[in-house]
Amino acid sequence: MKLVKTQDGSFTAFNEAAKEHYHSISGALEEAFEKHVNALGVEDGFHILDFCFGLGYNSIAATKDHKNLKIIGLENDLEIIRAIQNLEVPDSIKPEFAAFRNLAEKLEITDKNNNTIKLIIGDALQTIDQLPADFFDRVFFDPFSPQKQPEMWSAEIFQKVYDKMKSGGKLSTYSCAKWIRVNMKIAGFTVLDGPRVGRKSPATIAIKH
Repeated sequence: MKLVKTQDGSFTAFNEAAKEHYHSISGALEEAFEKHVNALGVEDGFHILDFCFGLGYNSIAATKDHKNLKIIGLENDLEIIRAIQNLEVPDSIKPEFAAFRNLAEKLEITDKNNNTIKLIIGDALQTIDQLPADFFDRVFFDPFSPQKQPEMWSAEIFQKVYDKMKSGGKLSTYSCAKWIRVNMKIAGFTVLDGPRVGRKSPATIAIKH
């Protein structure tokens, strides 16, 4: 597992199979806050689905200044979860990160603010079926690119995610590809532009009404 320092000082990893980094080189932590947590708005007590958990930045960012969150992360690669243990993180999230460091050993943790994080290891296309319907307030949708993992961006998977979300729930993702937004709309989402962070094109926010 090769760790790569991004421009904001946080580290991402390079996946040899996908030939892609897990985050934008402009800043892994910046991406977590600006494309996901801040873009969607997180409130105490929310239920959050972290779809393709990776190094956990999105969930770590969500726990900052929040309490009583219930986060479920879906991840296929236990190796990337083990890499969290040796990750160097910026000072700004060190208190939050402390609870995450041994996540590979336990797969379920509770931090000092009563935020619980539970990982389900396996193919997210199948493990999502284990989750309750109408449950999640927010979804961080973060697979590898549509070119590398087109199956993760299908109308079918967006329909599954939609069914797991509460009415009024919001989803964030970095891609704004037209066909992906069409698939979101087929699933029932209202689709909006998200913030532009580290690239010219916007991210995407999808809302279940």
